[in-house]
Amino acid sequence: MITDYTKAKKDFLSGKFKGCKSFFKSHNYKLEYAYCEIILDNLKSAYAILESIENVDLRAHWGLVILEFIEGCVSRYPTYFELRNFLEIDIDILITYCKGDYVEKIIRYADFMFTVNPEVYKFIGRVFLNNGLRPQALFFLNRAKDNFYHDPELHYMFAEILKSEGNYEQCKKAIMNCLDILPNYAPAVAMLSKI
Repeated sequence: MITDYTKAKKDFLSGKFKGCKSFFKSHNYKLEYAYCEIILDNLKSAYAILESIENVDLRAHWGLVILEFIEGCVSRYPTYFELRNFLEIDIDILITYCKGDYVEKIIRYADFMFTVNPEVYKFIGRVFLNNGLRPQALFFLNRAKDNFYHDPELHYMFAEILKSEGNYEQCKKAIMNCLDILPNYAPAVAMLSKI
């Protein structure tokens, strides 16, 4: 049995589910317990738990938003900061637990989320990139580039993809685009010195 919150949270986030749900439930960590219920496809239970703490836990509101995205019946709106702080984390959790159907249902609302936080396409692209899903990452990163061409991190992510494909000439161009926007962007400077 897991006995430490930090360990339980770390285990849950890394896909080591065993013992997490019982630990969160028995220690009254309702938010985390609700996320366990989502992973187990107990969406009604998760919804009830999150609704019970919505007024005392800001993250619970976001959890309710993603549940509504998953169920295709949206009555709550995400906030700018919820999208900035939680969207990538939750998509990463769902990918870790092989919940691609949930991820797909959430990203169907990408255009809607974009109206609240225009960086959404970049967030989705980055989480796909970090999970090795390059075609999906490129789709959203290209959409981000159409709206935020002057984002140095975006060009850096393109450079990462091009470097991993062995396309060093195009990688260097992406790095230079990044450095034209932000000349001292440390990750790009470091990558440029290695190619």
